[in-house]
Amino acid sequence: MEAKLFFEERAALEAKYQKLYQPLYTKRYEIVTGVVEVEGAPEDVKTEQGEDKAADEKGVPDFWLIALKNNEINAKEITERDEGAPKYLKDIKWNRLKNQKGSSSSFSLMRNPYFKNTVLTKTYHMIDEDEPILEKAIGTDIEWHPGKCLTQKILKKKPKKGSKNTKPITKTEDCESFFNFFSPPQVPDDEENLDDDMLCAPPPPPLSQMEHDYDIGSTIKEKIISHAVSWFTGEAVDPDDLEMDDEEEENEENEDDEEDEEDEDEDEEEEDEDDEEEEEEEEEEEEQGKKSRKKSSAGHKV
Repeated sequence: MEAKLFFEERAALEAKYQKLYQPLYTKRYEIVTGVVEVEGAPEDVKTEQGEDKAADEKGVPDFWLIALKNNEINAKEITERDEGAPKYLKDIKWNRLKNQKGSSSSFSLMRNPYFKNTVLTKTYHMIDEDEPILEKAIGTDIEWHPGKCLTQKILKKKPKKGSKNTKPITKTEDCESFFNFFSPPQVPDDEENLDDDMLCAPPPPPLSQMEHDYDIGSTIKEKIISHAVSWFTGEAVDPDDLEMDDEEEENEENEDDEEDEEDEDEDEEEEDEDDEEEEEEEEEEEEQGKKSRKKSSAGHKV
């Protein structure tokens, strides 16, 4: 009962301060998008962008991309391939759901080469018991412009030597991307719908998929939206996180090197297999040639 009362009071305070912060959020949106011009840009921004470029561009370029990437949790989700898309974010907001428990975050987009959508939303529905429990998460179905999908990649593979098909073999494969956030894992209705493998398989470390997804959503709602300027400038970044990031980058580089070595080994094995197949085909052709020559010589004797 005490826990339920705590969460009710917390929800009331969130609603109260969301209204108080709204004028500040509106002002931030106007500055970021260039609706309102702000004189006296910081010297470091001018130096980094070049004074001419800073003068020509309105608003604050890459504001939301930088704010998201400066947060440890979101930085892990944004791949190098993703980085072009968040540059077109105009605003990120969150609202409580009407007549039910939960919240919705909306990502407003300017016209861009990636998305046909103008707004992407992520909604979390909660069950109201002693404390809120996640019931389900729903994301926008992203409509990608042709060839711009960031959640899938197209793999091309050369056909095997000697194959009649000379065209490269192409296949589509899911890949890591921040925008998988809008295709959340679903909570199963009940355990009867789970097969034995799913029940026995451990959740991916360090959090289950649903918990990890909710962690990203909560971070955006509670940290990024309310303190976006501090994340953009780097003031909100914990120095301890920077040290951990350096260690993780070093570990990732080592892992990438190991993966590259494995890929090279696999390519060599495939080449060896192709060479073996080619040798077998050549041997078969030689055998057939010998047989045909024997038949022709036998015909001449007769």
